[in-house]
Amino acid sequence: MTSLANTAVLPQPRRGLPSLAPLVTLARRRLQLTARTPRELVVPLLTPVMFALVIAPALKQALHTDGHYESYVALGTVGLLIPLNTMFAGLGVIVDREHGAQRELLAAPVPRALLVLGNLLVALAVTGLQLAVLIGAALARGIHFSASTAGVVWFVAAALLFAIGMYGVAETLANRVPKQEEYIARVPAIAILPWFLAGSLFPIDALPSGLDWFAKVLPLTHGLALMRYGLLDDSSGLHAIWRMHSTTTMAALSLAVVAAFATVLTAVSIRVFTRSAVR
Repeated sequence: MTSLANTAVLPQPRRGLPSLAPLVTLARRRLQLTARTPRELVVPLLTPVMFALVIAPALKQALHTDGHYESYVALGTVGLLIPLNTMFAGLGVIVDREHGAQRELLAAPVPRALLVLGNLLVALAVTGLQLAVLIGAALARGIHFSASTAGVVWFVAAALLFAIGMYGVAETLANRVPKQEEYIARVPAIAILPWFLAGSLFPIDALPSGLDWFAKVLPLTHGLALMRYGLLDDSSGLHAIWRMHSTTTMAALSLAVVAAFATVLTAVSIRVFTRSAVR
């Protein structure tokens, strides 16, 4: 019963009135488990920051390209940071299930979906902080972004929806595999491999025949195209996907793809968690 004593006390909502208090309590608990030390916030940033601040300038120099390519690659690292961070957040779900107080929380009189949503809120908060650090480091390095207010909205919407969808993937996988080792073994295929195919370092038109069509199906391809459209005013990624004349229409279509990805994977993750909790 020791672990029960350490479990956060969940406020009871009044009948007939929805309350966010249980969700806030669950999110606060997850945050305390996720960001207990600064190291847990800094480590996921190392690879994307290296790409943005070291590899992007090096590629610019080696390929004799202009500053636009440097910005192109730097922004492409967002597509690596979000999957890595959300997948690491999913690993915490397994740890909580095996060694934490998840069993006691399942006995609490709150909807089980709130446990998933509480974890999601923390993953989004941590990812948002890391994205801000990444963009700030790129600006400090002298990498240029040309963003309007509308462009920032496109970027935030694409990053937010893609992060929600990727956390849905992480939560689903965490509740389907029994061991941490199995989970970690699948991270490269889910979080890293799509990054090389989604136009992160080069346009998808440069991919071999067949792979370019596969790239167009990836939500990350649409997310990166929207992010570059927002912060770089670069619609080439959208044109490579849709081949239309109206940039706004293409952006709206790609946003719909990322939104569908977020909605479906969140619903799937809640369903998988609810079913696994009764086993």
